[in-house]
Amino acid sequence: MSEAPSFRYARPICTVLVLAYIAGLIGLQVPAVAGYFKSLTALNLLATLAALLYFHTDWRPSFYFYILLAILTGFFVEVVGVHTGSIFGGPYAYGAGLGVRLWGVPPVIGVNWLLLTYCFGSLADRLPLPVYMKAILAASGMVLLDFAIEPVAIRLDFWTWFGQPVPLQNYLGWWLVALVLLSVWYGLPFRKENRVVTLIISLQALFFISNLVIFYLAG
Repeated sequence: MSEAPSFRYARPICTVLVLAYIAGLIGLQVPAVAGYFKSLTALNLLATLAALLYFHTDWRPSFYFYILLAILTGFFVEVVGVHTGSIFGGPYAYGAGLGVRLWGVPPVIGVNWLLLTYCFGSLADRLPLPVYMKAILAASGMVLLDFAIEPVAIRLDFWTWFGQPVPLQNYLGWWLVALVLLSVWYGLPFRKENRVVTLIISLQALFFISNLVIFYLAG
């Protein structure tokens, strides 16, 4: 029996993902090409999402609904946050690092909310816990990753807090928005397993933590 396409191409897709993140990590540290690699960040997010969705196993209408919900919620929450400063604890603005902006927010940020809620939701779904605990753990995992994302994103001009420390409300806001999305995620009737979520979370954590250490050592 022939192997399903989603499994047939697992090794080359995962290899490309790993190489892309390693190349990005190295390229951002080389001044001569750092700007070029920074400009590829949005494309890398889209490629990561494409790989994730390639391995999704249950394309029913409820999953399409979640895709739209996560992207639109993530984007418009950020629009409100940028223009009011009320959701994440203070005024902030997006820079040029994530590409074109609409109402002050790069649309790709909605992709990031979909990517992270899917990955952490799928990972937590493997645990023998009540659904509410899975949602809490997944949202908390996203916040832990954001502790590494924030200083790196500021350094790379993804966004800025205008020289102020990252507000604690930012992490609470992340957690609450993620918890709402993840509650919907677990409530919708589609299969949650995906074989590349562990790899994607690991690559994102490695990328941001490694950049954080490099920036710290460089002063």
